[in-house]
Formats: sequence, C-alpha cells, structure tokens
Amino acid sequence: METVVIVIHLMVVLALVLVVLLQRSEGGGLGMGGGGGGGGGLMSSRGTANVLTRATAVLAVVFFITSLGLSLIAKMGERPGSVLDAVPSSQELPTSGEGSSGNGILDALKPQEPTGPQVPAAQ
Repeated sequence: METVVIVIHLMVVLALVLVVLLQRSEGGGLGMGGGGGGGGGLMSSRGTANVLTRATAVLAVVFFITSLGLSLIAKMGERPGSVLDAVPSSQELPTSGEGSSGNGILDALKPQEPTGPQVPAAQ
C-alpha cells in the first residue's frame, strides 16, 4: 500500500513541477515563448493560463492528500519512532545531581556484557 502511494506521490510531484514551469511569468514561461495571436481560442495565452492554473490547483490538492496519506501510513507502522524509544526501561538513568556513574543514555545503548558465571575457554 505504501509503495503505491509513494509512486502516485512521485508522479504528482513531477507533473506539478512541469506545470509550474510551463506557466507564464513576467519574463515568459518555458513553453510560452513568442507572441500570442489575436484570437481567444483554447491555446491562446489566456486559455492556456486558465488550464495551467486549474491543473496546478488540482495537482497541489492531490499532492497534499498523498503527503497526508504517507504520514498516516508511517505513523501506523510498528517501527520505533526514535532511538530513545528503543532504550530498555529496566535500566535506571542518572538524575542531574549524580556524577558520571556510567548509567547515561548512551551507555544504555551499548551492548551489555554477560554477568553470569565466567567459563574459561577450552584450549
């Protein structure tokens, strides 16, 4: 499901960039160079501007919908959201009044050494 939404999102992003680049600006757009002509047909500068403006608005709405959808999908995932969420709760963290006793957050993330009886290695 997430892959489908990402693919749709990327297609919308590319289309939105192209539509914005095609729009006419003060200096003229990428695809709108040259003089316009007298008639008021669909491909005149006014007709094209209306189509591109509406296309931009529609693509912007779809972009926001897919962005919200992706954020909701990511929130529903079973993955921890932060490194701090992965810290075991059985270890106590020092308070601000204590010195550096080796029980800080970074020490909690280090792999723990076994505390059981030590068996000598066979030679």
